[in-house]
Amino acid sequence: MTAIDLTALPVTLSDVRAAADTIGGAVLATACNQSRTLGEICGCNIWLKFENLQFTSSFKERGALNRLNALSAEQRERGVIAMSAGNHAQGVAYNARRLGIPATIVMPVGTPMVKVENTKRHGAEVVISGATLEEAGAFAREHGVAKGMTMIHPYDDPLIIAGQGTVALEMLAVVPELDTLVVPIGGGGLISGMAVAARALKPGLRIIGVQAGLYPSMFNAINSSGLPMRGDTLAEGIAVKSPGRITTEIIRHLVDDILLVTEPQIERALATLISIEKTVVEGAGAVGLAAVLAHPAQFAGRNVGLVLSGGNIDTRLIASVLTRELAREGRLTQLSIDIVDRPGQLAAVSTLLADAGANIIEVSHQRTFSDLPAKATLLELVIETRDQAHLNDVMMRLTAANFQARCT
Repeated sequence: MTAIDLTALPVTLSDVRAAADTIGGAVLATACNQSRTLGEICGCNIWLKFENLQFTSSFKERGALNRLNALSAEQRERGVIAMSAGNHAQGVAYNARRLGIPATIVMPVGTPMVKVENTKRHGAEVVISGATLEEAGAFAREHGVAKGMTMIHPYDDPLIIAGQGTVALEMLAVVPELDTLVVPIGGGGLISGMAVAARALKPGLRIIGVQAGLYPSMFNAINSSGLPMRGDTLAEGIAVKSPGRITTEIIRHLVDDILLVTEPQIERALATLISIEKTVVEGAGAVGLAAVLAHPAQFAGRNVGLVLSGGNIDTRLIASVLTRELAREGRLTQLSIDIVDRPGQLAAVSTLLADAGANIIEVSHQRTFSDLPAKATLLELVIETRDQAHLNDVMMRLTAANFQARCT
């Protein structure tokens, strides 16, 4: 990477240090712990920064508090407005209430209900408007101007960026041997602030950004590419179509690479963190681990710091992700078996599965909506097995017993 004068950037190390002084004592200095098990799986040394354990379950508190503290007395009286898919909303709402500042938050349609309800619980007025974060932002700017409120941008603000950069200060203070940081990118506020601090403190450190493959906005901006942006991503917290102007400039100069991860990779990482670390993260908080799991050669043997940026996720969605991961691992499988419609066939299948050590979770017969002959029926089962090898053994036993079974 070409050397650059760090003092010429919109945010400097001194700004990040000033932010650390401003938020110190009000924002948790979260743990940064090594995960030996994840390190063994990924072939590198991994430390996790648990920003999902902040009071609002996200790093966003840092930038929000730093920005709110800079308001004049008149601005505090008029109040603030912000647009957010959830975590910035809670960071602003929580700290605005602490400081006695009226806050209005505009959230796009489709924002997870847990984030909407938590924002309301922190005392902010919530307005649902716009199909995307950009549309919510347009409404917030118009409404804010009409009401004389100060806009608290979620990422394209030097004070916000400086506040987020305090994450890197804490990580390098605890684990100075880190040589790689892997950071989620939405609008780019977190990685911009962290890159400013980390590059100043340790110039040779590698900084890798990660985006959901469905929303590669910063990847497109930096690489002059035109990858499409569409669909519903598990990482809705970083589903940003228009990255920040300030953040793009910083990332272009200081970030070594941006990796894209798929939805199954994000799901696997989220499930892995729950299984191994016993910690709950949202999709955006899991993309760093997803990238390391998907690109092991890029991190082999390195000392890697991952930011678990947030933990605001619906419990229903967690259940869905965990169940889908069990299916991918061959531990939960739906089977369709063609059987003759006569007494004893279900008992025969049940006995075979029991002898094979498989557990039946669900069972149903389909006689009407099937292409099978009238004297046959479709038996649909959901079974639990130990792993893929165990499932393969079960399928072989069914075939040997002349049952036409298939995974569906």
